[in-house]
Order: sequence, then C-alpha cells, then structure tokens
Amino acid sequence: MSTPTARDTPTSAATALHGLWQCAGLPAKALERASLAGAEPALPSSFAVGTAAQASIAAAALAATELGRLRNGIEQQVSVDMRHAALECCSYFRIDGRKPEMWDRLSGLYPCGAGGEGGGGGDGSRGGWVRIHANFAHHRDGALRLLGLPEGDATGRDEVARALRGWSALDFEDAAAEAGIVAAALRSLAEWDAHPQGRAVARRPALSIDRIGDAAPRQLPPLPSARLPLQGLRVLDLTRILAGPVGGRALAAYGADVLLVNAPHLPNIEAIIDTSRGKLSALADLRSDRGREAFERVLGDAHVFVQGYRPGGLQDLGYGSEQVTALRPGIVIVSLSAYGPTGPWAARRGFDSLVQTTTGFNAAEAEAFGSGPPRALPMQILDHASGYLIALGAQAAMIRQLNEGGSWHVQVSLAGTAHWLRSLGRVERGFDAPKPDFSDLLETSRSGYGELVALRHAAQLSATPPRWARPSVPPGTHGLEWPIA
Repeated sequence: MSTPTARDTPTSAATALHGLWQCAGLPAKALERASLAGAEPALPSSFAVGTAAQASIAAAALAATELGRLRNGIEQQVSVDMRHAALECCSYFRIDGRKPEMWDRLSGLYPCGAGGEGGGGGDGSRGGWVRIHANFAHHRDGALRLLGLPEGDATGRDEVARALRGWSALDFEDAAAEAGIVAAALRSLAEWDAHPQGRAVARRPALSIDRIGDAAPRQLPPLPSARLPLQGLRVLDLTRILAGPVGGRALAAYGADVLLVNAPHLPNIEAIIDTSRGKLSALADLRSDRGREAFERVLGDAHVFVQGYRPGGLQDLGYGSEQVTALRPGIVIVSLSAYGPTGPWAARRGFDSLVQTTTGFNAAEAEAFGSGPPRALPMQILDHASGYLIALGAQAAMIRQLNEGGSWHVQVSLAGTAHWLRSLGRVERGFDAPKPDFSDLLETSRSGYGELVALRHAAQLSATPPRWARPSVPPGTHGLEWPIA
C-alpha cells in the first residue's frame, strides 16, 4: 500500500466502502445492497471523517447481512446516513443525566523545550509538542515519574508544562516508550511518512485476514428468517479501550452473543457504559489456574476471539494466536494493535489520540484551520473506524471458515486505519461543518449503571433492524459462560 496522496476532493463513501470490501475479500455483488446517503463535511475537519465513519459502519453491517445470507438465503438491504455515522463515532452518551468525564486533566498536548511552542516535532531541535495520555492512573504516574514530579492526582497541568520545558518532544517520546508508558511526539504528515514505522504501516492493508491453521468447517445454528444475521455466533471480547469494544458492540447489534471478559485487576474507562451495550460481561483472572480453566471452557465453544492487549501480552499469558488455535481449532482471532505487527514500533503501546498526534493529523488539522496550536480530529475516528474494521474482518474470516475451514487471524491497527483515512482525501472548507446535534438520534435504555441515553446504531438492515438485546452492565455481572441456546 503506497503513501496516501493529497486529493482536492474526498473519495466518495461508495468508493471507500468498495475498497474495504475488496480488502475483506467479500463478493462484489453484495455491494449492490448498500445505500449511502449524505455528504462531507459531516463534522468540522479537513479530513474525510464522515466518509470513514460511514464506509466502515456500512462494511461491518453489510458483512453481517452476507453472513446471514449464507445461513438462510435472505438478502437484506443496508443503509447508512453519513451524519448519523459520524455522530455515532463521537462517543456521546449520558448516564442518569450526567456527562461522563472522558479525559484525565493531565491528558493532552504540551509544548516542549525552552523555545515553547516553536516547531512541530521534527528532529527535536526546536522542542516541538508532545501528547501525554493519563486516563489510567499507572500511565499518569509513569509520566509524572519520568518528569520528576509527585505522583497522584494533586499534580497539575502547569507543573507538567514547566517540567516539559527541559525536554524535546522526541526525547520524551522515546524515554516514555522505554519506561513502558505512553506519549507521542507531534509530527507532520511528511515526517510520519519518512519514519520507519510510517513506512512499515504503509506497506500493509488496513485490514489483513490470514489463514493460520487447518480445521474442518464449523457449523452455526439454523437461522430463522426473523432473527438477526449473527444469531448463534459466539464472540469472546477481550478488549477495553474504544476500538475493540466498539467492534464487539457492532457484532452484538447484529445478533452475536458477545461475552466481554475483563481482568479484575485492570481498570476501565467510563466509555464501557456505552460500548458494552448488547454484551454479557464477566471477569477472569488469566494469571490464576482457576481463571484460566474457566476461560478455556468458554474459549472451547467460541467462534471469534477479539483481543486488544498490548503486543505480546496474551502470548505471555499463554493465549497468543498459535496457542489459541491449538486450544480451539477453527477459531477466528482478531488482534488490535496501535502501530501494526511489523516495524520498529510493532510492540509500542498507543491510543487513538496518540496515534493522531504522531501520524500527522494534529499538525495537518492546525495547518488547514489556519491558526492556533495543534488540533485534534473532531472525534476518535481511528478508534471507531478500527472497531468497525474489527467487526468486518471477524465476519469476513468467519465466512471463509464456514466455506473452506481453517483457523484465521485478522489484524487491525490504529495506525493502519489512520493510513486508510488519509487515503480518503481532504475536505475543502471542512471546518464549516455545522455544530453536532445529537438530539434526533438518541435512544434511552436501562443499564446496570443507570438510565443510559446514547445514539442508535447508524446502520439500518431492511429485514432485521440492529438492536442491543442486552443492557450494558458492570464487569462481573454475568458468569463466565455462554447463554443457553
């Protein structure tokens, strides 16, 4: 895959969907059943974020109908409105009328070096900018230790900003990675394209699906015409931060039994209230014999295994891709990473906001806007689009498994999604988009956290409208087991 080139106008959503569909290896005729309405700009951005949202959601939904067609012969139409798709990717929700706080106060961009805001990162000689991700206490405290500041929530942004005057952005980025914490230096698009990891990402597709073992074709339960297309599909969801949970939520909306498995010792963010809609939610400590035994029982009946652990994390616990396929031949494994499986940063941790910064989006948005500091995209589109690519890949691989057998490995990365987003082109006068209005797209539901107000799913299926049959509930609400059919 080559380096994206700038376009005067963005790629059409239909063309973007066609590209994803080809990448997934699914039959082109199914694209005739997709209807895409709306146009850019959907949200204030110089990038085609509305197109990315619409195309990725449409691809996931269309793949669900294709899997359903193979099971019962019913062809469904899929329609997705761009505005609805873009707003669904904004993570808007309220719980008992409260707006959750999505960011720690130390998270964000800071100018580095004695020169302050001069420079965009580059070779580090001008200071540059660095983004710190502090939403988890251990990441926050790790950054504070690196800066020589007191750990805990008493340290403020001003103290962090003063401490970063003694660093260049690139030096802090490297030191953070060495310490196992997360930070990202601001780069331009051109600087990222020249970076060894940028080149490694550019050589890979946004979505890869590889056969990694032999196994007989699996069978899914019979699918009555009135049932959602993924009814009876069992998905183990071992993810925590937006992209993976969004992918599992999409599969649940199309009827899959999604079993979210959290480690009792690992923290979550409040977005879990929204992203666990439709899922069962259990706990398992994979460091203990008891937890491993219970986990392997449910693994033995799973069709799909989605994981977003840090690179190598599950391998260390005994659940890398080869180990899982040995335990469950014929399974579809989906792995999410920040920077992809190859290149010098393959093992590096990262989140949407950090990948936006280091791959050039924040600098490019500021340049397009015309003034001010580095500027984030209007939503965490890398997370959300990656989530729908996870759902697309899981279903495409499942179709291959049903047709030809085998165990399959799907790989998605935030940086790969960023590369795909750039390939969609830029939006002239994108910042003229109207202010987001969610009011006509909201639905109210009960949850284990209180009354949840959140967006309806943007994809519409003509025969079996997507829905979340199970309310979102806190981790550990359910036992580690599949529901009785």
